[in-house]
Amino acid sequence: MTTAAREAPHHNTTTCYTDYRCRLPECVRRYNDRNNERLRAHKAGTYNALVDVGPARQHILRLQRAEMSAEAIARVADISVHSVLDILRPHPTKRRGRRQRITPDLAAKILAVQLDQRVSGRIDATGTIRRVQALVALGWPVSHISRHAGLSRENAAEILERPRVYVATANAIADAYDSLRRKRPEKHGVIKAHVAVARNRAARNKWAPPRYWDQHPNAIDDPDFEPLYGVTRREIVAQDANELMRISGLDRAAVAERLGVTKSYIDHAFRDHPEYALEVAA
Repeated sequence: MTTAAREAPHHNTTTCYTDYRCRLPECVRRYNDRNNERLRAHKAGTYNALVDVGPARQHILRLQRAEMSAEAIARVADISVHSVLDILRPHPTKRRGRRQRITPDLAAKILAVQLDQRVSGRIDATGTIRRVQALVALGWPVSHISRHAGLSRENAAEILERPRVYVATANAIADAYDSLRRKRPEKHGVIKAHVAVARNRAARNKWAPPRYWDQHPNAIDDPDFEPLYGVTRREIVAQDANELMRISGLDRAAVAERLGVTKSYIDHAFRDHPEYALEVAA
């Protein structure tokens, strides 16, 4: 009896190939490249043996006691957050305990992280949310976006709801946005049904794709910029008419004259968008 392959938690290392049977072309290439590099190093006598993980683990713990998160450590070290977490906790799907040995390169990157490199504090989440929404519009599920950004599953669930995010999180999402915006999710591990669900979600919510933000330089991070992607002229007129009638008490004919349209156009706008007509009916 065959069993279905589990979905890899990330695709930044060779573990997706070795532990999860991932066969994405880029992951197969990564595995083959690293395996060939290791074989060449063995042949040349230059292969670096694994080193004790203790110093790196203690350094991570010191950084965390100083309120530097695993995500922030990974960000500064330029490694996957899972590489940090695998050093701190037992592997969730294997019987072995915590890692005891790591590569010299990984140890060096972790030990090089200093507290003065910490990126702390929270910022407005507008740009982060819009970048996630733009990728969803392309068919990327939020869980995949979060994984590519090296964020936890909990962050994936909450990322569209937070008014403020850590600078490190904003930077991680910005990097994922730049990396994924020109890739087709179907060719990078996302099944077609999930792509369709993501695109339909974005369409329902009128989330603007990257090409829209390309037309409005610097606007993606501006909370005062109101994107009108997917909004028709009739809906805009309905919104404006609603506001004028509520604030100034004008009737539809007067509002139509003020907005430069006919009263019939106002009637049709309210008919198509009754959520704006309800407040001024009577």
